[in-house]
Amino acid sequence: MILKTLSLVNYKNFESQDFEFDNKINCFVGFNGVGKTNVLDAIYHLSLGKSYFNPVATQNIKHNAEFFVVDGIFDKHERTEKIIVSLKRGQKKMIKRNGKAYEKFSDHIGFIPLVIISPADRDLIIEGSDTRRKFIDSVISQSDKGYLNNLISYNKVLSQRNALLKYFALNNTFNLDTLEVYNEQLHTYGSEIFKTRSEFLEAFIPIFKQRYEAISNKNEIVNLSYKSDLHEDDLNALLMQRINKDKALQYTSVGIHKDDLSFEIETHPIKKFGSQGQQKSFLIALKLAQFDFVKQQSGVTPLLLLDDIFDKLDEQRVAQIIGLVDNKDFGQLFISDTHAERTENVVKQIHQSYKIFKL
Repeated sequence: MILKTLSLVNYKNFESQDFEFDNKINCFVGFNGVGKTNVLDAIYHLSLGKSYFNPVATQNIKHNAEFFVVDGIFDKHERTEKIIVSLKRGQKKMIKRNGKAYEKFSDHIGFIPLVIISPADRDLIIEGSDTRRKFIDSVISQSDKGYLNNLISYNKVLSQRNALLKYFALNNTFNLDTLEVYNEQLHTYGSEIFKTRSEFLEAFIPIFKQRYEAISNKNEIVNLSYKSDLHEDDLNALLMQRINKDKALQYTSVGIHKDDLSFEIETHPIKKFGSQGQQKSFLIALKLAQFDFVKQQSGVTPLLLLDDIFDKLDEQRVAQIIGLVDNKDFGQLFISDTHAERTENVVKQIHQSYKIFKL
C-alpha cells in the first residue's frame, strides 16, 4: 500500500496544499503550529474517515472556510485508488472511492490499513476504559467487518435499553418482558464481541511483548490483560442479576461496553509505576503490534505514521525504532518532527529513499 499524492483544501490550517510522496520515508519538519501533524491527520482521515485528533468534524474545516476536501491517490495491489473525504458546513461528510460515494462509512474501514503513533496515544494510559476499548475496536475493525457490524448493533441496542430504563423511571412503571427483549439482543451481540476480543488478545499480546522487548533491549517485563464482566458469567445472566441496580441508575451497568485493558510493567500498573520513557516505549510497542496484527490479518502492509516521534524519547531510542522499520516487513512511513537536521540524521541511517518536506 503506497500513498502517491495528497491534496488538501481548507483542511485545518491549510488553504491549498499538494504533496507528492516517496514510496518509503516522508518527513514533515518545521516549527510547532505549521501543520505537520495536520498532514498526518489528513492521511488518517483518508483511511478511517475521521480525524485522529479532533472528533468534532466541522472543527477540521479551516477557520472562515465553508468546506474541506482531502484527496489521496493510492497504489494498492497494483491498482490506482482515489479516495476523497469532504465536508461542507451544515451537510453530512462524504467519502468517495474512485468517484463513488460510500453509503456506509463502515464499508470503507480497513480498505486503507493504517497505524499512527502520536503523543496523543498517552490517553490510552491516563484516560478511562473507553479510550482503551476504542483502541481494541479500531485494531479488530480494520480486518473484521463482522466484528464492526456486531459492535454497531450492540451500541444501538444498548442505547435503546438505556432509553427504556429512563422511560421506566420517568413514568414510574416497569415491564420485564420488554427489557428481556433487549437483554437477549445484547447477549447475542455482546457474546460474539467478547469472543472476538478474547481471541484477538490471545494473538496480540505475544506480538506486543516481542515488540516491547526489541525497543527496551529486554530490560523490563510488561503485560496486557483483558478485563471483562463476561469472564464471570454470560451476559444474559449478568443483566438479570443487575436489573435492580440498572433501574436505580437508569442505564446498563454491565456488559462488553465496560470492558478494559490492564497495562502493566513488572506486574504493576504502568500509569503509576512507569517512567515517561517506559510509558512511551509501551505505547510504541502497542502500536507496532497493531501494525503487525493488521498486516497479518489483511494481507496489506499498513501505512505507518509517526507523529512527533522524538517526544519523550532520546535519539538513540528513536534510531532504534526507526531501525525496526528498516526491513521488508514495513512499507511507507510518514514522520513529523520540529528539527529537520535531527530527523535527517536518523533517517540517513536507514538505507531507504526519503523525502523531507519543510513546512
